[in-house]
Amino acid sequence: MTVLAVHTEDNVLSSAVERLRTLLAQVQDGAFAGAAVEPSLTAQGAVLVRFQPIFARDALPALQEGDVRDFLIFDNNKHWSGLQRLGPRLCADMPALRSGLAMLLDESRPLADRYDFAIGHINGMGRAVATAILLVAHPDKYGVWNTTSEAGLKRLELWPRFARGEREGSRYATINALLLELCAALQIDLWTLDALWYYLLLDEPIIQPPPPVPVDGGTNNGGDNIGAQAFGLERHLHEFLRDNWARTELGKTWQLYSEPGNENAGYEYPCNVGRIDLLARHRSEPKWLVVELKRGQTSDQTAGQVLRYIGWVRHHLAEPHEEVHGLIVAHSVDPSLTYAVSAIPNVELMLYQVHFSLQGAPKPERTR
Repeated sequence: MTVLAVHTEDNVLSSAVERLRTLLAQVQDGAFAGAAVEPSLTAQGAVLVRFQPIFARDALPALQEGDVRDFLIFDNNKHWSGLQRLGPRLCADMPALRSGLAMLLDESRPLADRYDFAIGHINGMGRAVATAILLVAHPDKYGVWNTTSEAGLKRLELWPRFARGEREGSRYATINALLLELCAALQIDLWTLDALWYYLLLDEPIIQPPPPVPVDGGTNNGGDNIGAQAFGLERHLHEFLRDNWARTELGKTWQLYSEPGNENAGYEYPCNVGRIDLLARHRSEPKWLVVELKRGQTSDQTAGQVLRYIGWVRHHLAEPHEEVHGLIVAHSVDPSLTYAVSAIPNVELMLYQVHFSLQGAPKPERTR
C-alpha cells in the first residue's frame, strides 16, 4: 500500500503549488528562452489534432509503425525527447503493440492493471512512452510519469512513499492522482504541468554558454583532423554513454540500473538532491556506482555532487552490506579536483578523449 505522506503535510503541498505557479509565470514571460530543449506550453492543440485520433482505442487495429515512430520524435510530440530511439523495439511486433495499447486504453479496467499489462506485454514499452500515450489519448485524465516528472516531484518533496515491491501500475495510479491534484490547485492542464517539470529542473533562467574549449589543441594544421570542442561534445557525452554503455570499459564490470517499466532508470536517476547522471550496479558484486560527468561545473561543485549522490544512494537504494562507489568523468582536470578525489574513499576520476576526422568520399566509377 502506498503511503501518501504528502497529504498530511499541507504546507509542503502549498509551498510546491506556489513554486510551480511562480515558475509558470517565469516561463510565460520568456525567462527560460534558449533552453536546449523547450517543451511547448502552447502546442497541445496541434499535437492532439495529429495524434489523438491515432491512439483512439477504436482506431488501434489500423495503427501503423510510421504513426508510432512519428509520435516518438520530439519535433512532433513537442514535449518528450529521447523517445525515438525506442521505436525499433516498440514496432518490432506491431500486433503485440496494438493489443497492448488496446488494454492500456481500456477505460473499463482499473488503471493499475492495464498499465501493468501494457508494460509487460509490449517489448520496449516503459513508463515514459505509456503515460505519454495516455496523456495524448485522454489529456484531462492522465499525466506523464518519466524521469523528469519524478525528479520534479522529488525536488518539491511531493514524492509518495511506496511499499517495497509495490506494483508499477499501482505506483502510477498514485502518481497520477497526485498530478491531477496539482493541476486542480494550479488551475492548469496536465500538458502544462508536464512542461513545468522540465523548467523546474533547470533551476534558473538560461545563461548562454561560454565559448567552446578545444580538446585536442583546437588547431587544424592543414590536415583533416579537427580538435573537438569540449562544450558541444559534452552535451552529447551523456547520451553516448547511455547508448553505448555495454561497449565501454565500464560496461564490462557495471550494468546500468533498471527498474520494472523503466529499463533506463539509471540515466539521469532522479532523487531529492538532484539527478544522478548515470547510476549502475556491479555485475557480480554487491556494489553501486554513481557516475558524474563534469561539464561546466567547478571542481568543488563536481566533487560535492558526487558525494551527495553517493550519500543518497547509500541511504535510499543500497542494502547495508552494499558498497557505493563514485566516478567522475571529465575531459580535463585541474589540481584541485585531483586532490579532492584522492581524499575521497571509493571515488575515482577518469578522462575521456574524442577524436574527429574527415575522410575523402569515394568517387564515382567510370562506366565507359
